[in-house]
Amino acid sequence: MAVPEKMHAPAEMAECAANWTPVPLLEDIKEHGRVWVDLAEQYGVTNPDPPWKTSLDGMCEVLASGSCSSMAAAEKRWLAGDVERDAMDAPLPLLERRWEEDELSATLYQDVPFPERQLLALTHSLIKRGLVDPEVLKKRMKEVHERLNAT
Repeated sequence: MAVPEKMHAPAEMAECAANWTPVPLLEDIKEHGRVWVDLAEQYGVTNPDPPWKTSLDGMCEVLASGSCSSMAAAEKRWLAGDVERDAMDAPLPLLERRWEEDELSATLYQDVPFPERQLLALTHSLIKRGLVDPEVLKKRMKEVHERLNAT
């Protein structure tokens, strides 16, 4: 049985990945944030997955889905060089997100445990594309933090 050839990122993805720039907000979270393992222990939670993990998985799925076409077929055409990235009908196609996540996990977020690393990588990709404004995110995080600490 033939083993399928390993898929590689298109050249423009490789060039982009070589130039990751740290995002100050995400660097602060990386340095000062708390990971689920510690929080679960502190609050006596036995579930190994943080409550936000399913939302993270859902967000990744929604970002990868196109309006009418099969994204798997569209990604195959992109990988084959038959269509340009801009022609794909998804804010963040699955393979592109995974390549970026792998690259960011091996570089900027290598010291962060999973799934926090996945969350930081996704947020980084969304900020890079202008889909998330770091200042708006910072403000929202502050609001949520204050609400949680008020109880």
